[in-house]
Amino acid sequence: MPDTLLEQHRFNVEPGPDYEAQPQGYEGGRPPARIIAFYLPQFHPIPENDEWWGAGFTEWTNVTKALPRFQGHYQPRLPGALGFYDLRNPDTLRRQADLARHGGIEGFCFHHYWFDGRRLLETPLANLLANRDIDLPFCLNWANESWSRRWDGTESAILIAQRHTPEDDIAFARSLKPIFDDPRYIRIDGRPLLMVYRPSLFPDAAATVARWREDFARAGDNPYIVLAQSFQDLDPRRYGMDAAAGFPPHRVRDFVQPVTIRRRFDPRLGTLAFSYDDAARNSIAYRPREFRLFPGVCPDWDNDARRNGQGVAFVGSTPRKYGAWLEHAARWVSTQAPPEERIVFINAWNEWAEGTYLEPDRHYGYAYLSETARALSRLTKETEASDLDAIFSDSVSPAGLMLRSVRRVARKGAGAADRVGRLLRSL
Repeated sequence: MPDTLLEQHRFNVEPGPDYEAQPQGYEGGRPPARIIAFYLPQFHPIPENDEWWGAGFTEWTNVTKALPRFQGHYQPRLPGALGFYDLRNPDTLRRQADLARHGGIEGFCFHHYWFDGRRLLETPLANLLANRDIDLPFCLNWANESWSRRWDGTESAILIAQRHTPEDDIAFARSLKPIFDDPRYIRIDGRPLLMVYRPSLFPDAAATVARWREDFARAGDNPYIVLAQSFQDLDPRRYGMDAAAGFPPHRVRDFVQPVTIRRRFDPRLGTLAFSYDDAARNSIAYRPREFRLFPGVCPDWDNDARRNGQGVAFVGSTPRKYGAWLEHAARWVSTQAPPEERIVFINAWNEWAEGTYLEPDRHYGYAYLSETARALSRLTKETEASDLDAIFSDSVSPAGLMLRSVRRVARKGAGAADRVGRLLRSL
């Protein structure tokens, strides 16, 4: 374990023990569950961000300023094979689509920014719509909160505000119709999938949903509307929506206890740290039956790049643990839902400044994307469910550290004994 900030930084930006130089492909036919990854479009400059955050600002601006703030803290998180890409270039989206498909991911759920008729960060979606050769199924999640300087949707220091009105409800619905007409748009039994991040921010979300359905019915359509489980808003039925989607770390962090950070590099550290193991176990155990749930999984979480030592971080994530979480989520939904509704959402494909992504990086390479393919392959081959007790451990407790040390020594001892045995047999 690195003992100083410099040692930790060097360890983080070099290939680690789980590094995979090439992606593992999924080759099992149609996956047993539909895997959809959230997609952040803020990797290209726009005039508004130039004004608010400085010329040339993109999500990479936050990513590259991060530092490790405690022992074992995985920062900075720097991109691998795709580099510091610019989403104004359609070829970037084309490469991302190829990688996602290779890993067994059906498509992306684009975060969509609409403010009373004004759209921001629309270039990647516009590029996708204009380039029909990009083989990428997609849907939208309306991130319908105001933008502030705190990155968390609070109402302080507002940069651009949402103004939800009945007139805007109709204008928004009509803006979606050309997008829904794209043959790549993700549907459930023929119905276009539309997610809303925070319906509680509407004056009357149930009335908004009713207006949408009435307007779409005139065009012969009926969107499948999904609630993103965020800010303790869990039940889609209160809004007349069709289903809910897990959006970790939302919900799961409300039911797990923070862990103690023992060795700090930053004396002013205010980060709340949670065990990835605990979060995954809590999510796997959460299985409501009163409404349709599309479970959510995240490879990791750490928004320190945005919050400068005052954020929230999971500790203890590994590709194998993520794969086990994804596998259990996919197994469950495959037994609970008809084929079109067997969906698992991954948060996220490319949330680099929040420490959760499947794209290759410098420390893990393609390991997390490869685990996606391996988890789906285990389901396709109808193997037994992965043993969570064998995979998960308390990543920060002294007992957990000691257990992993014992296991590591045992594995080394077993390997040495095997080599000695082979040598003796050869004599």
